[in-house]
Amino acid sequence: MTVADFRAFVLAESNDRVGKSRGLDPVTYSRPILETPRAIALKAEWDRLQDEPYVGITHDGTPERGLFPLEDQGFDAALAVSAAESLLATLTPDERAASCKPIDARQWRGWYNPELVFNTEGVRLEDLTPASRDCFLDLLAACTSARGFQKIRRLMKANLFLGEVYDLRQIMNEWSYHFHIFGTPSVTDPWGWHIYGHHVGFNVLILGRQLVIAPLFMGTEPNEITLESGETFAMFKEEEVQGLALMQSLSPELQDRATLFIQMEDPAMPAWRFNFADQRHLGGAFQDNRILPIEGVPVSEFSQAQRQALLDLCETFHAHWPDGPRHARMRQIKQHLDRTTFSWIGGHGDDDPFYYHIHSPVLMLEFDHHSGMWLSNEQPAKFHIHVISRIPNGNDYGKALIAQHQDARHA
Repeated sequence: MTVADFRAFVLAESNDRVGKSRGLDPVTYSRPILETPRAIALKAEWDRLQDEPYVGITHDGTPERGLFPLEDQGFDAALAVSAAESLLATLTPDERAASCKPIDARQWRGWYNPELVFNTEGVRLEDLTPASRDCFLDLLAACTSARGFQKIRRLMKANLFLGEVYDLRQIMNEWSYHFHIFGTPSVTDPWGWHIYGHHVGFNVLILGRQLVIAPLFMGTEPNEITLESGETFAMFKEEEVQGLALMQSLSPELQDRATLFIQMEDPAMPAWRFNFADQRHLGGAFQDNRILPIEGVPVSEFSQAQRQALLDLCETFHAHWPDGPRHARMRQIKQHLDRTTFSWIGGHGDDDPFYYHIHSPVLMLEFDHHSGMWLSNEQPAKFHIHVISRIPNGNDYGKALIAQHQDARHA
């Protein structure tokens, strides 16, 4: 199944999810779906997980300490502060009250990635004025590389494309995202912000000249976009091509050891390995404290060329980070390369859908070809892609850095 045939799986006009959703606002559209038993159970589980004290993703429930130093990474915090203050100045008092939360607010861990409105926290970008949205884009640009800014904007527009395909632009458009600022924008003290919604969960922590972007969820269905405006682009090609090339470069023995399951929905999978919301992903929404086994092949067994290919792939996953923080992040990843593992689910032929996972004490990357949500394919296909980036052992949301900063102030 190739990326070119997604239109064969476009839902029919007679599908209830399409025809009966026309003209509904996002909350009204979401309400009956959220009243189904499966959605109720999912929301209850998410609430339970969000209420757990934050620990971080670990192998055994105990975070490893001393992995994330406070340092000067060359990030221009003043530019981000200026952009955030300009954005806040455009908001009404009610919008500021809804969007501005303390640095340790529960809402920071409340992000999700479906188009459904599971919560009404924060403000929705689609409800803000054009001036506010322009300021938001300035904030996004201040916290990303040029490539990263383009990537997030394209993801937002890919959501609009799905709205165009089904004429459901009021539900899926380029601004269908919740927004919060956490803490007070500052060049010295920790603060951050996020957006979340369909196929984007983007969390940023800024502490002086240091920056963290994690957890990060990105996805698209389909992955080749042609907007009514005439703009065209494709998403996640590099992550797909580089990941497959790395797997294909391994010896048959290493390929066998890396492959956890041959089928994407394998009957041999234990219950924890697959769920309808995240499919093969282990680090999705509300999985902040997940305990994960060490699986796959140690990268220490790779050839030098394969080790470099894995590092190049990791850098592709971090292309959205600004230069200084990205260089610091890659140094950190290299330091733990001999404690890194690589695992795979699915086939590794040129046309096979697949999942892969790169994991170390400071790194968790996941790539997955999904079955359909807004397309009807019941099996995973290469035109529906989800990508997740997390920082294990307590530094998602920059929490390890925040704790060190607070300890230093109280010393």
